[in-house]
Amino acid sequence: RDNNYNIKLQRSSFMCMLQRQQFSLPSIFIYGHTSSGKTYVMQTLLTTLQLPHVFVNCVEYFTSRLLLEEILIQLQSYSSDTEQASPVHCDTFNDFVRLFKQAVASRELQDQTLYIVLDRAEQLREMEANILPAFLRLQELTDRNVTVVLLSEIVWELFRPNVGCFEPFTMYFPDYSIGHLQKILSQNHPPEYSADFYSAYINILLGVFYMVCRDLKELRHLAALNFSKYCEPVVRGEANERDTRKLWKNIEPHLKKAMQTVYLREISSSQWERLQHDGGEPGQLKGLSAHSHVELPYYSKFLLIAAYLASYNPVRTDKRFFLKHHGKIRKTNFMKKHEKTSNHLLGPKPFPLDRLLAILYSIVDNRVAPTANIFSQITSLVTLQLLSMVGQNDQLDGPRYKCTVSLDFIRAILFSLMWDFRGT
Repeated sequence: RDNNYNIKLQRSSFMCMLQRQQFSLPSIFIYGHTSSGKTYVMQTLLTTLQLPHVFVNCVEYFTSRLLLEEILIQLQSYSSDTEQASPVHCDTFNDFVRLFKQAVASRELQDQTLYIVLDRAEQLREMEANILPAFLRLQELTDRNVTVVLLSEIVWELFRPNVGCFEPFTMYFPDYSIGHLQKILSQNHPPEYSADFYSAYINILLGVFYMVCRDLKELRHLAALNFSKYCEPVVRGEANERDTRKLWKNIEPHLKKAMQTVYLREISSSQWERLQHDGGEPGQLKGLSAHSHVELPYYSKFLLIAAYLASYNPVRTDKRFFLKHHGKIRKTNFMKKHEKTSNHLLGPKPFPLDRLLAILYSIVDNRVAPTANIFSQITSLVTLQLLSMVGQNDQLDGPRYKCTVSLDFIRAILFSLMWDFRGT
């Protein structure tokens, strides 16, 4: 990359900060996308250099009281006095500062820099307003040699509180390039196969999934799930390890099916492997590829159906399909020439929010008011990646969405709705 020099310079300066007996920066903010090595690098450096540190995941300790008490409990491990290993009660940050001074005053922590690492630090924004500014100034408040390291997946501009606070030293962990992912994933090759054979498989996998997924954990999961299917021609003796054409023709349909499962975990790994060994055809996966087990609220199902209709039907057909009294429409030349082809080959089209709600009102029997509940369900569908938001949030004409699910998924939802109506 062009910024390799800047990255190396930042990391070398970061290594200089991790010294045992010198005052370091009061706070360091490290950000980057998921699976970019932030947590692993911090844990490895602190453990290898044997620096006193406290490592807390803010998702596990989601309240300020749990977070502060966990930090004090981990500090007890650096005390030689075993009688101090007792439950800690800390209700406010003032109590935390007082107890922190007592814990750091032990002989083991004298003249040493203590590092407090808060992973998933974006959760601090949900706590009291004084928690984040206080952690940024913890060195000043306690008058101790302590550095607070915040690990987050969002940038500091979205992290900064409204009130003035101490600006930490920021460091960016870039995403892995395709070459880095190739080297990392190739290290997991099975011993019964050569490294070149597994490396060729990783190249094929990245060629398919790199544009839609760059999460190292997800790619490692996909590599482990589909490798057995890639090896089938070699195991049966139909091809050798260098016959890439036959290997690709064998693995291609399975990678297409796996493309529908990225991030969603619609089935477990054991179920996927069972389907691989049973030789399941794409038609057998309709129930699974449609995520039929996903439980959605009642109106969310109708919202998703309306989103699918808005994505794959032209706007000019709304009057014919969704109005009861649409007047006379000539049958000739109703569909344009390019609309006679399957819209599924062209992919989903973006649609505005008002069109989604208009189709929703037409397919639901009873009147649905545009309440906050409906809008929150739309947001939930975006979070579940069943819908995707197109463009920026600050558009003047309102948000636009795309439906990301397949026709099998919509059929499964319709089947569940028919089953619900039959039960009532």
